[in-house]
Amino acid sequence: MTSETYIDFCFVRPESGGFAAEIDELLKHTFAKKRLNWFLEEKTIDGADMVVAEIKGMSDWKSEEETIGFLEENAGERFWEYLQGYKLFIYPVMRGCNSCGTH
Repeated sequence: MTSETYIDFCFVRPESGGFAAEIDELLKHTFAKKRLNWFLEEKTIDGADMVVAEIKGMSDWKSEEETIGFLEENAGERFWEYLQGYKLFIYPVMRGCNSCGTH
């Protein structure tokens, strides 16, 4: 089953520059076999680098819990070190129009 996938991550570290490029590499490694695309916004705030990653696409996850399980198994140590917050929504695609509850 295919699901519409929307994920937002907020990554933070002490200011040193080039953070968006590092996060891009982390996401490429973590989601190597998924059909996901992302947009990265990098900011420097109070001596810290911050990257907000907006991720969307199609995945084979059926729920948010399954997505978190995937991340726990596949995301590396730096991913977890930098991660400060996340939001995710997984919408399984159903047959029909999805408005009346029939398939």
